[in-house]
Amino acid sequence: MAKKGKRYIDAEAAVEEAADSISSLSDAADLAKKTATAGFDESIDLDVRLGVDPRHADQMVRGAVVLPHGTGKETTVLVLANESKQAEAEEAGADYVGLDEYVERIQNENWLDFDVVIATPDVMAQVGRLGRILGPRGLMPNPKSGTVTMNVAETVEEVKSGKIEFRVDKHGNLHASIGKASFATEELAENARAFLKEVVRLRPVSAKGLYLRSITLSATMGPPVPVGRSMILTETR
Repeated sequence: MAKKGKRYIDAEAAVEEAADSISSLSDAADLAKKTATAGFDESIDLDVRLGVDPRHADQMVRGAVVLPHGTGKETTVLVLANESKQAEAEEAGADYVGLDEYVERIQNENWLDFDVVIATPDVMAQVGRLGRILGPRGLMPNPKSGTVTMNVAETVEEVKSGKIEFRVDKHGNLHASIGKASFATEELAENARAFLKEVVRLRPVSAKGLYLRSITLSATMGPPVPVGRSMILTETR
């Protein structure tokens, strides 16, 4: 384990001291912002441990949500579609638009200079060949996350304005970047609230017992700030 620096230790002590006074997402976001003392605009991340077993398909939690205030970073979008939809994608602001040439670049050159892939249903037979490359990286288009669609322009605009995808990992954890330390506290709180509300909505029927096991907010270089479960259930109603 890497040795903790003085800055991190001081931030950790500040979080521990303030933990009992956290009564809302705004409080947690404000404290996470205060721990962001690095020389760059740190991301503020939200981590959730769920009471699900992702080995069972009916307990897989996966979805997408538009963060009200975006993520604070530019999202590079690749649209894979036939010619009839390409102009629409370009006008909506997609960074890369095409089909065969990009499928070949990904397959043959392992080209991955994009953050999100959107595909139309009619080209999924070709896009499906990219599963072994895009799948492990969380980039494979999927109807459940809204990235396999004929509504190309609307989807590109949503992604560009702050739509993020999420998927529980094999340990039952979700991770999302909900903004930057430079965001206003309430902007971060509103982004966190939107994300958690969607996670609560997606609770699998087969998930028994405690669903939200732990929630933390943290800056890139900062310690985790705990968020109470009861607080989240109140704020996401």
